[in-house]
Amino acid sequence: MAIERATSKKLEDLTRRREQSRLGGGQDRVDQQHGRGKLTARERIAVLMDEGSFQELDAFVTHRATDFGLAEKLTQGDAVVTGYGRVNGRLTFVFSQDFTVFGGSVSEAVGVKVCKVMDLAAKSGAPIVGLNDSGGARIQEGVASLAGYGDIILRNTLYSGVVPQISVIMGPAAGGAVYSPALTDFIFMVKGTGQLYITGPDVIKEATGEDISHEKLGGWLTHSTESGVAHFAFDGEERCLHQVRRILGFLPQNNGEDAPLHPLVDPPDRVEPELRWVVPEEPSKSYDMKDVIRRIVDLGDFMEVHELYALNIIVGFARMGGRVVGIVAQQPSYLAGALDIDASVKAARFVRFCDAFNIPLVTLVDVPGFLPGPDQESRGIIRHGAKLLYAYAEATVPKVSVLTRKAYGGAYIVMSSKHLRGDINYAWPSAEIAVMGAEGAVNIIHRELIEQAEDKDKTRQRLTQEYQERFNNPYIAASRGFVDDVIDPAETRPKIIAALEMLQNKRDTLPPKKHGNLPL
Repeated sequence: MAIERATSKKLEDLTRRREQSRLGGGQDRVDQQHGRGKLTARERIAVLMDEGSFQELDAFVTHRATDFGLAEKLTQGDAVVTGYGRVNGRLTFVFSQDFTVFGGSVSEAVGVKVCKVMDLAAKSGAPIVGLNDSGGARIQEGVASLAGYGDIILRNTLYSGVVPQISVIMGPAAGGAVYSPALTDFIFMVKGTGQLYITGPDVIKEATGEDISHEKLGGWLTHSTESGVAHFAFDGEERCLHQVRRILGFLPQNNGEDAPLHPLVDPPDRVEPELRWVVPEEPSKSYDMKDVIRRIVDLGDFMEVHELYALNIIVGFARMGGRVVGIVAQQPSYLAGALDIDASVKAARFVRFCDAFNIPLVTLVDVPGFLPGPDQESRGIIRHGAKLLYAYAEATVPKVSVLTRKAYGGAYIVMSSKHLRGDINYAWPSAEIAVMGAEGAVNIIHRELIEQAEDKDKTRQRLTQEYQERFNNPYIAASRGFVDDVIDPAETRPKIIAALEMLQNKRDTLPPKKHGNLPL
């Protein structure tokens, strides 16, 4: 009986401690969190993880500070909930900052907890998802708090390209706290509540006199459309977390595995006759490349990344024949699909992610060149454009491209061309490959002839048509093997799927080296 009473007392103590841990900073703080329209740390995990799968770690860890009255303010678990569970039936690790405990501030103990699950994720070969809602470093702990950030950032770097890392910004993230999410693969933001900035509005006003709101400074719109920091932004926490579940379904568990293969739900030999009429006859007219993407991928399901940023290029995930692919495509309806600084960096980062995690690349090309102009030149279009060249050249995953209309100059080379180790390169009959467009080329080559002609416009038009027929067609490139085949646009989907099946066991290597010197 004595043993039973002792055991019962210990179990009661365990239950009490667990309940204290689950309440975080207490019911009043939980109510305040709900009053802001925000879920608690554990409620967020419940939405993210498969029901009943979450296994918490370090629920009884407390902070280690004794100054400033903190010794009497111990909370089980401190300001973060950590552990692992299942997302779509697959192992996933998570840490969720608890704003009800000291505003979610990072203490030494919080840093240790987060680092533990990151290390376990790397050892187990599974993704790590960070749910961020924090007031920043815990000031009362001084350098120990900063050390926690440093240790997390080190792991972000070491495990980059090893396991997928996803950050979800569900509240504030300021100062040094922003650099951990910035090092992860994808950043999701909740509209209206998620904010990222190095220096807050109060400090900016004191330093510069400028008044700016938290949302304008570091909200979802700024980072989704201007800075490019955020890859996704959604209304409401639950919708945002469901989209995190969605992207995880496209990704492999780690860099040693392939992305999950789905059952065939869309015939791989499906043809799309409408694609024959997508490209306008008039070269200056635009069209929506997303129409092409939706017609060739499985069930039209395309998860676009950076949808609101650098609109002249499209990147995202889809499946073709059940296989996950990363799609990179020009958008002719914006800046004619020309490559500028933002588009180059956006696409380069996506290509490198796909290469790191064994995701084949499908590239749809309609590019008139790199965007000209003194602004682009002075801001470094040469350096930034080289990032995309570097990314494609370095990538060893299967690379299949389709040239839908034009590919001029250096932009032809960069977009997964044969010269950058593109594996299979198709072209539609409407395709043009040249140093520049026919009219520009004629104005240079035949300048004197045009100036001497009685009817300059008629002569220019005739010479342009002759140049177009002689040089700006896909058969010139095909005759040299730079294009593997000129295909019926309707057969684009089955052609790509067949190429991907052929390349599924592709092996390619890079020269031995510590790492290359990407033109950052």
